[in-house]
Formats: sequence, C-alpha cells, structure tokens
Amino acid sequence: MFRKNESNVIYKCTVRLLEDDSDILQYEFQPHHKGNYLLDCICNQLAIKEKDYFGLRYVDPLKQRHWLDLGKSILKQVKETDPIIFSFRIKFYPADPFRLNGNGRITLYQQLKRDLRHGRLYCSTGEAAALGVLIVQEEIGDFNPEKHTGDYVAALRLALRQTEALEKKVTSLHQQRQSGQPPSVAMDEFMSIARNLETYGVDPHPVKDHRGTQLYLGINYSGISTFVTGKRSQHFRWSEVSKLNYEGKMFIVHLSYTDSTREPKKHTIGFKCPTGSSCRYVWRCAIEQMLFFTLPNSQNASVVSGGGFFSWGTKFKYTGRTEREILTESINNLREQKLLNSATPTKRASSVPATPSSPQGDLAQIRYSSLPRSTMSEPLGTNNVMGCIEHFYPDSHPAQLEPVTEEQRLRASNFESTNNTEFLEYYFRDSFEHSSTESGLTNPYSEGHRGLFQHPTHLLYSKKTGKQGKANALSLINNEDSKFSKKMYESSKKFQLLKVFIPSFIFVAATTFFFVVVIIESELECFAYLRNLPEMINLKYQYYLPIKNYLKKKW
Repeated sequence: MFRKNESNVIYKCTVRLLEDDSDILQYEFQPHHKGNYLLDCICNQLAIKEKDYFGLRYVDPLKQRHWLDLGKSILKQVKETDPIIFSFRIKFYPADPFRLNGNGRITLYQQLKRDLRHGRLYCSTGEAAALGVLIVQEEIGDFNPEKHTGDYVAALRLALRQTEALEKKVTSLHQQRQSGQPPSVAMDEFMSIARNLETYGVDPHPVKDHRGTQLYLGINYSGISTFVTGKRSQHFRWSEVSKLNYEGKMFIVHLSYTDSTREPKKHTIGFKCPTGSSCRYVWRCAIEQMLFFTLPNSQNASVVSGGGFFSWGTKFKYTGRTEREILTESINNLREQKLLNSATPTKRASSVPATPSSPQGDLAQIRYSSLPRSTMSEPLGTNNVMGCIEHFYPDSHPAQLEPVTEEQRLRASNFESTNNTEFLEYYFRDSFEHSSTESGLTNPYSEGHRGLFQHPTHLLYSKKTGKQGKANALSLINNEDSKFSKKMYESSKKFQLLKVFIPSFIFVAATTFFFVVVIIESELECFAYLRNLPEMINLKYQYYLPIKNYLKKKW
C-alpha cells in the first residue's frame, strides 16, 4: 500500500551577495523548509548576528520583484521560478547604521555602496564626491604619488553617473586626506553621511499621482516619501499614517494628522502603480516597514488585510522580530555584561548600624511580622502572633478565634430568622432559580425531594389566613415551574445541536483524511497533479509521514 516516499527530494538555489553579483553561494532546501531556514543558513555562514534587518529578494517569471516570506514555504513561493536565484539584501535600513556590529555593519556599508552605484542613494555632486572619496580610501587606502598616477579613480566604480568632473573632485579630495586611516574609519564616515540623505534606505517605486505626474515612491524607517527628479516633494511619517490598502493598481494611504491650528484632520491620497502585482508589492513593503519600525513587539502584529473587492482580499501576517525587540534585547545584554563586570564581592562591617535593608533583633522580627503575607506562604505560629499583639497592646487579652464552618453559619441564621417572612420568600424563590445541574436535582417535584419544597410553602401561606394566601403561593409555584421548564427546553435544544455537530465534524474529518491518504499513497495518474502541489508536499512531509512512522513503531 505504501509506496516509496519523496523525502529525499532536494532543491538547489543560488544566493547573490552584496559585494558583487559574481560572488554567490549555493544552498539546498527541501519542500518543508521555510524562508527562515535559508536566511539562517546565510547569516550563520557570513557570521551576521542582526539577521532581522536582512532579507532575500527574488524575481518571478513576470519580472516582478518579491521579498521571500520567512514564515512560508520556500518552494511554495518560488514554484514557478527556474532557476531559483535569491539576492541577499538589507530589507530594513536602521535609522542609526551603528546599531549593527561586526559583519552586519560591513554588509550594510556594502549595501549603501551598491545603492550609490545604482542611483538609489541619490544625492548632489558634492555629496557624491564626499562619498566617492571614502570608497576610494576604503578600497585602495592612502594616496601614494608613486602608485596612484593618472586617472586612477576612473578604474573604480563610484556612482551611476560617473563623470570626469566627479572623478577629478574625488581625486583632489583623496590627495588631501590624512594618511594612516584604516578602512573601518572610511566606512563609518561613509555611513554617517549616507544616513542623513533623504534617499537613505529608499527603494524607489515608479508611480503616478492623480494628475498623471510621474513620481517615485520611497519607503524607509521614517515613513513614506515621494520624489520628483531626485528631490523629495512629500513626506508622510508613520505616526500620521492610519491605514494602508490598495485597490487594483491604486495604492492608497490614509492619513490622520493635526494641522497648525491643532485640529485633527484626515486625508486620503492614492498612487497609481504600473501593474496590479507591483501595487501589491508596494503595499506589502509599506506594511512591513511600518510594522517593523513602529510595533513594540511582534506579538501585537495582527493579520493585515489590504486588498479591496477587486484585489482578492490579500492578507499579510508579519513574521519576525521588530526593531524595538532587537534594541531591548541588546540593551539588556549590555546591562547584564556591565553588572557582571562591575560586581565585586564586598563584606559588610560588623559595626555598621542596622538599616531598613538589614534589620536586626526585635526590629527585624516586628517588621517581618507586620508585612502582608500571601495565602500561599507558611502561616505564622501562635506564639509569634500573640507576641506581636502583646508588644503593641500589653494590657489587652484577645479572645481565641475559632473557625466557623459554613454549615454552622447557615444553621444560626435559619434559627434567628424563623419568623421572618421576607427571608422565607427569598429562600423559596432562590430554590427554583438554581439549575438542575448546579443543585443536583433532576426534577424538583419528584418524591425524593417533596419534603424540601413543602416546608417553605407551608410556612409561606400558614402566615396568611384564608384561601387567598394559598392561591398566591400556588400561583408563585406555577410561575417558577414555567421558568424551570423554559430553562430545561433551552438546555435540551443546545444538547441536540451538539449531538448533530459532533457526528458531522467526525464525518468531514474522516472523509478528508481518507482522500488525503488516497492521493498520497496511490499511484494513479489522475492524482499526479495534486500530489505535486507544494501544499500537498508540505502536508506529506510535515504531518503525514511523521504520523505514519510513529504508528509503525507503535503497532
């Protein structure tokens, strides 16, 4: 019945690094592996600790870029891509690049250098020259008149539009730099200049406004910006963005802000994207950036629905940690390290007087006894309690406190209120309001419980003379009887619905399980397409085969 499984199926992928597109890594994954698996492998090999700032980008057959979802199956996302190629990139540019350490900071520098070369880090000619000379300093070191002759800067790729004027400016600045600086100093200076640019951390998305003007939409840690001819024209901070969604090709931003008169305002602005898939990509990038930089922790991230009626109701669930979680963890680690380094064993001198933190003698006993104690703590002894009372009230002799059970309290209250008609009426009414499951009675008018209900009835109308008192008591009994019957009917109705739901659920679950087993285990050609679906492969390797092996071992 069981045919040879496909657990040995392995897929290969290529990962391009930031230094150069020719610098690649080869990895293998199986159908049940998720995006986190591949990102962990890359960060571990590159010795990068801050993996939450990085991501993997790929291009589908329609030339649309995507970020690999770390919480979903790799195969499911790239099932139509051949060959499978990923690009290892910075996904979330931190507001302060120096939050990254070690290889993480080096990788961020390589990303910014790549952004400058591809025109994403757009800046003026003077800023481009200041950044270019730092690249030259990092790559070739200090200026050497014997070695660096002619147009040596032209051999290096510095910017997208690298003109002769820019190269001459960079050469002049390189000759004026102080010698003896290591490459790390040039890298830090480069990132210090880059983080103050308006295009820092921006991946431009081509869009059009309501007038049809060509714009570029940029999304980073601070919010959403629009750029016209390389200059920022609008900027919406994350604190002003209340909602993000899209409709077809239209990416919509809902704003809620306060104007100069301190009055709350609401505004909606839309941007038209070239295609529907590019619009969904822009929406998802904006949602991820906003959640990463604004949420206190990833547990508060809910499922976000952004698509409208014509967008198939696309939903997104954020995966991974937020920046606040990363910073909180790093701060806690620094505090622990500082405490460990500063902690030294000290011995308290015997001549130091008692302080609130170190009580001694009777003072310690009194303070400890006067503290509120939990019910789960060990009770104090009688001697200690009496000693404390006598300490504060030496002339008093408190009486012994004896526990009183609930049964004794009820007997005493019944005895004192025998002639109280109001109490009897309350007791009579309350006896009917308890449900049959709570009181343990199946029928209040059965023979076994007749005496219990006759006693309060007899007391009720014995205090009243004539037939009127008895009639009132009987009408009260009939009203309570109708209430009890109504509750019994409602409980039986719920029970009947439960009896119908459970068999239906069992039947559907058994039928689904049967068809799954048939599809996976059979060799029929009609089920070949279903067997090769990524969802069915994940179901097979994550749930079906482990359960099957477990049952084989047990039976």
